[in-house]
Amino acid sequence: MMSPEQISIIQATVPILETGGEALTTHFYKIMLNDYPEVRSLFNQAHQQQGTQARALANAILRYARCIDNLGALGNLPAQIIQKHVALQILPEHYPIVGTCLLRAIREVLGAEVATDAVIDAWGAAYWQLANILIAAETEEYDKLASAPGGWRGIRQFKVVAKQTESSEITSFYLEPMDGAAVIRYQPGQYLGLKLMIDGQEMRRNYSLSQHADGRSLRISVKREAGGVVSNYLHDKVTLGQVLEVFPPAGEFVLKDSAAPLVLISGGVGITPTLAMSEAALLAGEREVVFIHYARNAEVQAFGSTLHQWEREHPQFRKHIVLEDGTPDDTVSGRPTLEQLKQWIPAHAHAYFLGPKPFMRFINQALAAIGLPEEQRHYEFFGPAEALQ
Repeated sequence: MMSPEQISIIQATVPILETGGEALTTHFYKIMLNDYPEVRSLFNQAHQQQGTQARALANAILRYARCIDNLGALGNLPAQIIQKHVALQILPEHYPIVGTCLLRAIREVLGAEVATDAVIDAWGAAYWQLANILIAAETEEYDKLASAPGGWRGIRQFKVVAKQTESSEITSFYLEPMDGAAVIRYQPGQYLGLKLMIDGQEMRRNYSLSQHADGRSLRISVKREAGGVVSNYLHDKVTLGQVLEVFPPAGEFVLKDSAAPLVLISGGVGITPTLAMSEAALLAGEREVVFIHYARNAEVQAFGSTLHQWEREHPQFRKHIVLEDGTPDDTVSGRPTLEQLKQWIPAHAHAYFLGPKPFMRFINQALAAIGLPEEQRHYEFFGPAEALQ
C-alpha cells in the first residue's frame, strides 16, 4: 500500500513524464537489454530501433502516474498488458529485473537533485503496487489456460501441416499438436505466441489466429516484413513437418457477443484477426456482417477467394474491398473515405478495426464522425499500443 506522501510524489512527477517520459524509457530499455541479455528475447528489436516500444511504455507510465490515486481510471490498459505478457510468457521472476532497471533509469535521467531518495522510494512503491497486480492476474490467466479443455501451460509443440501462400506478402501456417490432443477453443481476435531459435538467438513473437477455433488445429497468417528477422525466417526457412514451440492463445481484442450488425475494417495484414471474427459470426447464426478491407493492390490483397466464398454462401455477409492501385472485379479504387463508411456501415453496428497506425486514426475519427459511439468502436494495435487521438 502506498502512503499519501508517496502518491503525492508520483503525482508531482507527472509534468516531468509529460515532457521527458520517452527519454526515460529509452534509457530504461538500453540498461535492461544491455545488462540482462536473458530478457532480450521478450522484445522485438525492430520496435526498439523504431522507438515505438519506448514511446508505448512512456505513455503507459504517464497514464499510471495520472491515475495513481484511482487505478480504476486506467480502463482496459492493465488487461492489454496482462494479455501481451501471457502471450510472451512473462513470469514473476522478470519483474525484479524491470523494477531495478526502471528505478536506475529514473535516477540517471532525472539526476540526483530531482530523483531524490524519496522520489525513488515512491516510484519503487508505485512499481511494485502495479507489478503485484499484474503478477496475480497473469498467474490466474496461466492457470485458466492450463485447466481449459485443450489448454496448456508454457510451451507446447505443434507441427506445420500446411503452408499456404495467401498473397505476395502473406503466408498461412497450419499447425497441429504433436501430442494429438485437443486444442483450446480460443476467442476470435486472439493471437498466438511463438518461441523460435534463429541463428542461435531466442526470439518470441505474437501472430493473430486467422481462422475460427475448431478444437483441433491453429492457423496463423504472417506478413513478410522488410528486414523482419522472424517473419522472413517463417516464410523462407520453416517447412512442412517442422515443429514449432507455441504458447497458449491470448489477447483482449476479441469478438463480443451481440446481435447488432458486425462491421470489420482492416488495412493490410490487419485482415488476419477479422477473418477469425467473421467466420465465428457466420457459423454462429444470422448476424449481419460487413467486411471492409483496404490494400495497396491486388497482389498484396489476401484471402480473396475466402471472402468470395463467404459472400456466396452467407446472404448476411457483405464485403467491400478497396485497392489503392487498380480496380479488379468486385473492388473499389482509392483510399479510405468518410463517404464510403457512411454508405457501408449499418446503424447501431459494432465496428472492429485494425491496421497501420495512420489508417486506424482515420478510421476511428471517421466512425466517430458518422455517429458510432466509443463503446461501439473496438480496436487493437499490432505491436506497442499508442493513442489513436
